Amino acid sequence: MASWPILSVVTFLPLVGALFCLVVQGPKEAVDRNCRSAALITSLVTFLVSLLLWVHFDPTKAGFQFEEKVAWIPALNIGYHMGIDGISLFFVLLSTLLTAICVLASWEAVQTRVKEYMVAFLVLETFMVGMFCALDLALFYVFFEGVLIPMFLIIGVWGGKRRVYAAFKFFLYTLLGSVLMLLAIIAIYWQAGTSDLPTVMEQMQLPFQWQFWLWLAFFASFAVKVPMWPVHTWLPDAHVEAPTAGSVILAGVLLKMGGYGFIRYSVTLFPEATQYFAPLIFGLSVVAVIYTSLVALVQEDMKKLIAYSSVAHMGLVTLGIYIMNMQGVQGSIFQMLSHGVVSAALFLCVGVIYDRMHTREIDAYGGLVHRMPRYAFVFMFFTLASIGLPGLSGFVGEFLVLLGAFKINTWVTFLATTGLIWGAAYALWLYRKIIFGELTKASLKAILDMNRREVAVFLPLVLITLWMGIYPNSFLDPMAPAVDKLIGDYNAAIKLAHTASLR
Repeated sequence: MASWPILSVVTFLPLVGALFCLVVQGPKEAVDRNCRSAALITSLVTFLVSLLLWVHFDPTKAGFQFEEKVAWIPALNIGYHMGIDGISLFFVLLSTLLTAICVLASWEAVQTRVKEYMVAFLVLETFMVGMFCALDLALFYVFFEGVLIPMFLIIGVWGGKRRVYAAFKFFLYTLLGSVLMLLAIIAIYWQAGTSDLPTVMEQMQLPFQWQFWLWLAFFASFAVKVPMWPVHTWLPDAHVEAPTAGSVILAGVLLKMGGYGFIRYSVTLFPEATQYFAPLIFGLSVVAVIYTSLVALVQEDMKKLIAYSSVAHMGLVTLGIYIMNMQGVQGSIFQMLSHGVVSAALFLCVGVIYDRMHTREIDAYGGLVHRMPRYAFVFMFFTLASIGLPGLSGFVGEFLVLLGAFKINTWVTFLATTGLIWGAAYALWLYRKIIFGELTKASLKAILDMNRREVAVFLPLVLITLWMGIYPNSFLDPMAPAVDKLIGDYNAAIKLAHTASLR
């Protein structure tokens, strides 16, 4: 594996399928069929190749593996540097898995501009995977911002009635924060003379005044991506207007880019500022958990309710990251992975009945268990995973985060724990309104249960959710050395800064 540039293969293989879709010609039906098939085959092959990363990954090493490094812009000392560790490994796998599921879920739902739709998803996959693999600040920024373009098109072209408004709101919110991050990257490059992340981590010792402002610049970008309260308002609009597969990728992968950025860059490069701003993050996280859970309770649109629940769940993620102990950081990473699978499945559940009834209004449904027993089971399964039922993936991440938080601040832990109660309230209320009760609405009496394609979409997500809940160590063990090194380097930097201040 050392001689094979597997990260580049996983990153750019989707572009092969996108290129095929662009050049294929013929009658519209044939072109659409060929593009669907090409996108599915390409995304499945990409996922299978990405599994080789896990197979050949050494779980005992804390450093980066499968590294690839070549000169990209030699005159500026900017390189094409790729690599993964235990923190980024599973985000790559999550991206490749969900892309394949999105293509399959869109098989019948998308009938207009099918070629362009499949191209957008394959290009989006390249940017997502590249972002999690990039070890050069300039390269990371290219992939990080590149994600905006296909996602903007997916929302703006294939979305709902207010798709243009939602697409521009999504684009402007995320772009504004990212511009500040670009200025911070330029400042780091000017200070270190390189944008190579490992080199910057080893050689650059920034005073607190520099860390203060650079941390804020990175925070502006990552907080919007998470999204943290109060810069979360773009997310419900984007989710409601995006097509089902767009919501799946948005919740499953794009929200994780902010949390990953905090871990990989903010904590690593600016440890003193991280310690200084930790109380602020605790406060914002607790507000996000409680406030957005209460907002979710009064929603009338299924997608909007799940969107607000995503903000609440990601509030636990940011809390865990800035606790900066083993349980907190591991719990936040595990929670991001779990949320990526479970929230994706919940949006797919909404898509199943939306494709049949073309409405997301909660009051339009009721009693679906009588006509859709398979759907009722799948929806129940992921609802219970979302509220953290032991034995499913949602429990492990939340428990670890709260365990880590309890060691730092009991009041923060208590307030964050109330979010679990609110989460159970809105999730079970939604399930009861849609699934249980009498089937009184005439429009629902002929509704059909899930077909084989839809079952195939949910099956891997069900198995992964069970796997993560029953055997979490298969995910926690590979990330443990990298997380341990992250916390050790952070504590060493804080101790060094404290020693220097006493002189």
